[in-house]
Amino acid sequence: MAKKRSLTRAIMETAEILIFAFILSWGLRSNVVEAATIPTPSMMPTIHEQDRVIVDKLFYKFTGIQRDDIIVFNPPKNLDSSGDYWIKRVIGLPGDKVQITGGKVYLNGQPLTEPFEMEAPDYNYGPVIVPKDSYFLLGDNRNHSLDSHYWGALPAKEVEGKAVLRYWPLQRFGTIAK
Repeated sequence: MAKKRSLTRAIMETAEILIFAFILSWGLRSNVVEAATIPTPSMMPTIHEQDRVIVDKLFYKFTGIQRDDIIVFNPPKNLDSSGDYWIKRVIGLPGDKVQITGGKVYLNGQPLTEPFEMEAPDYNYGPVIVPKDSYFLLGDNRNHSLDSHYWGALPAKEVEGKAVLRYWPLQRFGTIAK
């Protein structure tokens, strides 16, 4: 009888540990950090297709989203209903005037210097004023990116977090710089 009780107790303790681990994991993934795989080459050369990154879902809420941050977000539903996150660079903040013309991106009338840009854009866009509580996003691979020049500004509520660390492949391991 004592063996049966100790076996039942061991099973209950194991179940409690597994439930606690699941809840902790879910809580961390939902609110603090999450791993994401980059599905396309739209952020090259900064981030390559199939790179794996860590997304900060907590601390950016205190520091705010800054220009040049690389953010992970829920894409517009009419473009992707898979549930996968997308990743792009923040170019325009609320109230900014963005225009793309002659192969240059202009922010508030001034051309941006973008050392991370893979190639100059071969399209024209704007000018537009970024709405309140929204961001204008572009991929670093300008001509091969579905981004704000295609679907407009992203509402802030769709932002999941900021990409902060590349952990795979190991030869490119490190923080993701602006």
